[in-house]
Amino acid sequence: MLRRLRHPATDLLIAHLRGRLDRARAAEDRGASAIEWVVIAAVVVTVVAAVGFVISEALEGRADQVGDCIEGIDGNAENC
Repeated sequence: MLRRLRHPATDLLIAHLRGRLDRARAAEDRGASAIEWVVIAAVVVTVVAAVGFVISEALEGRADQVGDCIEGIDGNAENC
């Protein structure tokens, strides 16, 4: 006759595994949730890239203006 192993640690492990198994069986939308996170991340990356592009273009234009102003220094700085 086999004796059932009774120990608090094994009881805790069994309860934990049963809980995880029940949650895994009940979660039907886990794949949908992962897809939602991918879509949200893609939108955030797109927004950050667009803002970075706009800032880069603005800085480049302003740098060109400053360069032209420095090149044209001859005592007349009306465009600077």
